[in-house]
Amino acid sequence: MKVLIYSDVHGNLPAFRKMLEHEGSCDSHICLGDLVNYGPWSNECVDLALSLPNSTILMGNHEEAFIAGHYPGENELVQKFFKKTYSEFKKKNQISTFIYQSKLDQFICVHTIGDKYIYPGTNILLGNNYLIGHSHHQFKYTNNNFTLYNTGSVGQNRKFINEINYLTYDDQTQTISMKSIKYDIEELVEQMRKEKYPSDCIEYYMKKERKK
Repeated sequence: MKVLIYSDVHGNLPAFRKMLEHEGSCDSHICLGDLVNYGPWSNECVDLALSLPNSTILMGNHEEAFIAGHYPGENELVQKFFKKTYSEFKKKNQISTFIYQSKLDQFICVHTIGDKYIYPGTNILLGNNYLIGHSHHQFKYTNNNFTLYNTGSVGQNRKFINEINYLTYDDQTQTISMKSIKYDIEELVEQMRKEKYPSDCIEYYMKKERKK
């Protein structure tokens, strides 16, 4: 059985579709949260994730913000993104059904651990095997005889804005593969312009480094 594990789509429908097209048929799908906010297609990304075969969807901090109706962070740019995307959001009932944790064989699947941003250099003592997202960086981390994989982000990679990161799992070999593909962000940026996003929100995507 092949399982596709992904996180942090953040309203980026072209990147979401690109990943699904590239990976092809999968037996089940696990989203580790944050389908919504930033990009112009939060509603469509929720619908697409729910439509996938054997789809398990976890609650991310941005789903929590959409349910609450406000983003709790102080970052001014994120607040601008939230104000823009939340005003168009119509899927609150659907995201309210998302769960906080699931299990994939020996791995615990959560959006993150202890509400922390966990990066490759973060010092964290593992007590279980984990699959997480949240920090938008893909990596594998091992200590204390346990392993953590961060999927990275589908829709807003923090290293290269035009790179999609995700994982696949083969239950026969019990192996996880870290996947990375490029996509064209112009469709995303053009839609943001059409929907009259604040200029600094658009500039965020335009100024980020791109993978060659």
